[in-house]
Amino acid sequence: MIKQNQKIFNMILVIMDIIVITLALIFAYFIRFKLGILGFEGNRWGFSIYVLPIVFILPNYLLLYYFFGLYDPQRTKSISSETFKIIKVNSIGLLLLVTLLFIVELSDYSRYLLAIFAIFSTLFSIIERFIIRKSLRFARSKGYNIKYILVIGAGELGEKFTRKIKLNEYVGYKLIGFLDDNIEKNTEIAGSPVIGKIEDLEEIILTNEIDRIVITLSPRHSKLLEHIIDTCEKYGVKAEIVPDYYRYFPARPYIDMIDNIPLINIRYVPLDNSFNKALKRFLDIIFAIVGIIIFSPLLIFTTIMVKKSSPGPIIFKQDRVGLHRATFKMYKFRSMKVQAENEEVSQWTTENDPRKTKFGSFIRKTSIDELPQLFNILKGDMSLIGPRPERPLFVEKFREEIPHYMIKHHVRPGMTGWAQVHGWRGDTSIKKRIEYDLYYVENWTLSLDVKIFFLTFTNGFTDQNAY
Repeated sequence: MIKQNQKIFNMILVIMDIIVITLALIFAYFIRFKLGILGFEGNRWGFSIYVLPIVFILPNYLLLYYFFGLYDPQRTKSISSETFKIIKVNSIGLLLLVTLLFIVELSDYSRYLLAIFAIFSTLFSIIERFIIRKSLRFARSKGYNIKYILVIGAGELGEKFTRKIKLNEYVGYKLIGFLDDNIEKNTEIAGSPVIGKIEDLEEIILTNEIDRIVITLSPRHSKLLEHIIDTCEKYGVKAEIVPDYYRYFPARPYIDMIDNIPLINIRYVPLDNSFNKALKRFLDIIFAIVGIIIFSPLLIFTTIMVKKSSPGPIIFKQDRVGLHRATFKMYKFRSMKVQAENEEVSQWTTENDPRKTKFGSFIRKTSIDELPQLFNILKGDMSLIGPRPERPLFVEKFREEIPHYMIKHHVRPGMTGWAQVHGWRGDTSIKKRIEYDLYYVENWTLSLDVKIFFLTFTNGFTDQNAY
């Protein structure tokens, strides 16, 4: 029943995608040539020619949606992951469309129309998927589109899995009961009954509507596991295993494959993905260049004032630990009097630090002293957004004192970060700062970077803990 529902749903989804993509191109045409928002341009070909590429766009986009998993069940995946897939697919689709127009010598095709189509097709697809997701969750909460689950193993792991299922009703799983050899029949576990022993599996499958069987047994029951999986496959019921050792995973894991051998990576880092990494690096370079141009008057003014404030170099360079624990020189405008190197590497800056110059206090409070790090971004030492880098001496100290501290070095350090926009900067709790840094490392999305970027302007530059 569920498989039939999924086929029907996918057909509806494909039809809706066709409508949405077609409308995006038609809207782009009318906005470009009829409304004149971007200035009127000679419509040399007419509506039919400008919309003709839809015969290439539709199969191209639909195939990309398929290969990137956008027609797979999304009930256990977040809306942000689906949104990012849509952005990724539409970017690739647009690139292929531009390539096709060049090959067929339609290089005069309106660039503005292409840009508007790219925005609308992406935005409409995201809105479409959001509405569908909300509608399905509502339907599941009313008892429709439900998947019926049988759990084998009513121990601690099975009970925990059941509680999670019941806590997340929107997923649409309904537990019909447990099979367990060590617990009496009709015993209630987390509100669901034990309906038999494992030897009753075949009878239960034949007499109940079951869409999925979840195995929560210990790996030591290898022979039993083999029998259960063989039985599930014999009757065409999908089987899934909750590994007993999942409790040792400190974060969301993911599975990689070497030939046919699975490798479970115990910590999911989105920026390990090549596309994510390249996209973030590309945006870093663009923002760094734009930032240097925009802030060039301020950079020049600050250079002059630092030189006047006290003798010494304009730029202060300090060793910091970055991506993959590599050390690099981080740049800042000098805000203190020149001091001995051993003092500089081992002391925190305090609120009324006598080492600060008068102008130095101002640029530290407003974070202007951080602007030279735009050049660190260009070099690849840093990112615009990421965990703030620390000095090697303190990294060694915190590595021993704070659990998971070194995980922050899985990504490039940033000029600003999730911890900083929440006030965890300067002389504040290192443990709380690391909590926010780890959240960023494990939950990075482009939208999270955008959020941090804007929060930096509202509460990041003049934080009371910056001194």
